[in-house]
Amino acid sequence: MMVRLALRNISRNRRRSLTTASLVGMGAAGLLLFGAFMIYIFSGLETGIVQAGGHLVVHRSGYFLFGPGNPAAYGIDDHEAVMREIRNDPILRPMIRVATPTQALVGIAGNFAGGASTSKTFFGIGVVGADREKMRTWDEHGASRPYVPDNRLNDPNAARGVIGRGVARILGLCGKLRVPDCPDPEPRPNASDPNGPPLDPALTALAQEERSGEAAAVVGTYIELLSATASGAPNIVSLEVAGVDTQMVKEIDDNHIALPLSLAQRLVYGRGEPKVTGLVLQLHHTRDVPDARARLTALIETKHWPLEVRDFREMNPFFVQVTRMFDTIFLFLALIMGVIVLFAVVNTMTMNVLERTSEIGTIRAMGVRRATIRHLFVLEGAILGGLGATLGVAIAFAAIWLINHAGFRWMPPGHTDPIPFQLVWPTRPGLLLGTWCGLVAVATLASLLPANRAARSRIVDALRHV
Repeated sequence: MMVRLALRNISRNRRRSLTTASLVGMGAAGLLLFGAFMIYIFSGLETGIVQAGGHLVVHRSGYFLFGPGNPAAYGIDDHEAVMREIRNDPILRPMIRVATPTQALVGIAGNFAGGASTSKTFFGIGVVGADREKMRTWDEHGASRPYVPDNRLNDPNAARGVIGRGVARILGLCGKLRVPDCPDPEPRPNASDPNGPPLDPALTALAQEERSGEAAAVVGTYIELLSATASGAPNIVSLEVAGVDTQMVKEIDDNHIALPLSLAQRLVYGRGEPKVTGLVLQLHHTRDVPDARARLTALIETKHWPLEVRDFREMNPFFVQVTRMFDTIFLFLALIMGVIVLFAVVNTMTMNVLERTSEIGTIRAMGVRRATIRHLFVLEGAILGGLGATLGVAIAFAAIWLINHAGFRWMPPGHTDPIPFQLVWPTRPGLLLGTWCGLVAVATLASLLPANRAARSRIVDALRHV
């Protein structure tokens, strides 16, 4: 009976009720659309990070804080045995999609072909090409750009790798590699110019020695990589540049080199025992990260390995910062929408109380209790909020469908070329139910003040109200 009465009272002034419900609906639609955009951004960033670096990484203890400056000093001993233990663990096996070793390295890259004399520092990563390619196909959220096969690092025995666009630009390789939108470096004095800076003679000598021992060095595009071995001795290898792999951050792109794991180990460890600096684990599902990390930690403690585990959020603090920023923006927008809905419902319910003052006095004279009057108006506010929030959900889903089929393209963070602009359906309970229930709760609370005013009105004053 109360619900029927509330619905009849709402329909008395349909224009006012429709306006209020529309305001609530626009608030709900705005929050859901922004929430869908947030999920899309988070999914895209997470997909790119997991494709490149996996969900979990096992390092030697201390590497996360101090290792990037000297990766050779933090190699994992007998890493193949450690990898077998991880892969064969009955708890981890069903969770793991890819388990692969990597070797980080730093050094100097030089281009000395054809009389060139250009060099720069670099940050390299040695990978297993087949594992890297499989990791690039991970797309749990459906937010990845179209997959393009890349077999440039699939041969583990080849001395062939890829470099960042910035490295190619600085080393003067854009023309040879046919890299678009990549200018040649400005002319500068060479080593023979007395007014120009001299080249490091040790680097030049090692480069010539390495190139003279490489019969294939006369074919293709080659650069020399100089680094210090784990024992501190200088070492150099020749790398055939198979192409450019553009990175999304300029500072990384200007220093990035990816090469086969065996070549990276030869550069860092020479004739010594080949080690790795990381064991990367890519899981089937991101939700398994806490369980997999807990199991890895327990396994490391049981085996007494001097290792530590880090997840992709710790390895990529930018991702955490972006998610927190968007969460803060969403909270700010939710507060604004809540205030708008609050004042809209208060205004509507106040007008309803004023128009029905005589009616309130009549039913109070007939014996209706004050609590019943209060409950009736609160219920009307809740129904207005529920109708408006439901309308907003419908508007949001219709808008998402239209946007996803409109063919818009853009270049989001973590990408180097435009991709279709898509919104994720906001079906997560925290977003969908939170938005709907939150706006209904605001509308209900907003009707309390007018409802209390109606319930406290004196019968005599209400009956003679005009």
